[in-house]
Amino acid sequence: MNSNFNPTRRLFIKNVGKAALSTSIAIPFLSSVACAGETAGGDADGDITWTQQPLKYAYNAIEPVVDALTMEIHYSKHAAAYAKSLGEAVKDENVNTGSITVPGLLAGISKYSAKMRNNAGGHYNHELFWRSLRTPAEGNAPSGPLADQIKKDFNSVEAFQNQFNEAAKTRFGSGWAWLVLTNDKKLVIGSTPNQDNPLMDISDLKGFPVLGLDVWEHAYYLKYQNKRPDYVSAWWNAVNWDYIQQRFAKA
Repeated sequence: MNSNFNPTRRLFIKNVGKAALSTSIAIPFLSSVACAGETAGGDADGDITWTQQPLKYAYNAIEPVVDALTMEIHYSKHAAAYAKSLGEAVKDENVNTGSITVPGLLAGISKYSAKMRNNAGGHYNHELFWRSLRTPAEGNAPSGPLADQIKKDFNSVEAFQNQFNEAAKTRFGSGWAWLVLTNDKKLVIGSTPNQDNPLMDISDLKGFPVLGLDVWEHAYYLKYQNKRPDYVSAWWNAVNWDYIQQRFAKA
């Protein structure tokens, strides 16, 4: 047996088995129209609301980068749990969701409970992650003003990707790797632990999240096992640069 196979991974595989038995693996039809709550304009995070939005693609649409079962479990179990628990925390802590946005709450997250921090971060991060994936996952590249800014701040797209890969691969334990636009309009790369993100006032890495990569094991373990670098390298083929460019333009 692989010495790296620990009880946490064993429990994950056990839960995957249960999910496969209790849910249909058939891919549902998912509407390609705009999800409820999305906006045509407004701020760059205008499409991230307080509730989980439907995926705009089928679970198998990101293959071969991410397999269908991983996508199904990731979206319908892990991400759905963050959204549900965020709703509970919002109710318990008397947050008026009509007068504050999710990013607005994250900016003052130090005033709230650990439950709010973990689940507001988890919900925001995943809603951004789904939108950041393209179908088919055949690879493309940044262009326009975003590509120009990347070349300015990192010298080349290749150097940017190498630095991002390093941040993703070396994030200890669970967390996220980020491309962030700082207040002085400079792109920087970093990572955060668990479900923290650069919008949070408690984060060492601060700025507007232009692009984020989930490096929790549940995002890749079924296909890549402990080979996180392989997952990170493959993920570039699935990045929706059109959406990322839109975020950058609105930031």
